[in-house]
Amino acid sequence: MTKNKEIFIISDSAGDTAFNVTKAAIAQFFDLGVMYHRYPFMTDISKINNVLNTIKENKDSILFYTIVSPENVKYIKEFCQKNNIVNYDILSPIISVVKNSSGLTPSYQAGAMHQLDSGYFDMISAVEFALVNDDGKHPAGFEDADVVLLGVSRTSKTPLSLFLANSNIKVANLPLVPKAKIPDELWKIDSKKIVGLTTDLNVLKKIRRQRMIAYGLNPDTTYSDEKELIDELEYSKELYDKIGCLVINTADRSIEETASIIMEKLNLGHFSSKK
Repeated sequence: MTKNKEIFIISDSAGDTAFNVTKAAIAQFFDLGVMYHRYPFMTDISKINNVLNTIKENKDSILFYTIVSPENVKYIKEFCQKNNIVNYDILSPIISVVKNSSGLTPSYQAGAMHQLDSGYFDMISAVEFALVNDDGKHPAGFEDADVVLLGVSRTSKTPLSLFLANSNIKVANLPLVPKAKIPDELWKIDSKKIVGLTTDLNVLKKIRRQRMIAYGLNPDTTYSDEKELIDELEYSKELYDKIGCLVINTADRSIEETASIIMEKLNLGHFSSKK
């Protein structure tokens, strides 16, 4: 039996953190119908109070919030307790843990994660790098890349490149086609920063057929022919063996999971600072 809930999200910034965390939790409840109400950039207590009064009138609701101001957090908690509003403070417990562990005092600055610091501009630069070096358009960029992704068509090279770019990682990617010449630049770089993407035959066939259908084309072409796909996957495997690079099967893996493996294996996780 399906149940319905009104989910209210209050944030003193854009609210993406609260929204994404909430969605991840809600996704575990298949029989729950949800309507989201987002209230970003709520730093004024009077505006927060108006939203809380709206929530108070809706008894079948849950409030999630990411607020850094201790005074505003205190007000929200007391209001919710007084009016029996189900609520969860996403940010404060984490801030407290880091504060107690590090001995440092938080800035309590709303939207601090989104400040236009050097890290932000590094991320923009990495995204631009990924776009310029997408689909093998600029092999000269391989040398400057942190990661070079190889793979046959539809193994998630481009979305993975852009996802990694959001972590300030410069990524170039090269599509692999049997009989096509491999750029000389590929053989000049350290094999440790090359990642070969592969997938399962049935998964690749399904994705390519769906791709053709989405374009309004006949799905039964050489692009999705099983023999052609076997040849492509075997070709990529032989190339990866020759290079000696890390190989990841993207079948049944999300972009996030694949990115996490790459960052861990290539030691791309690092401490960052705004200073």
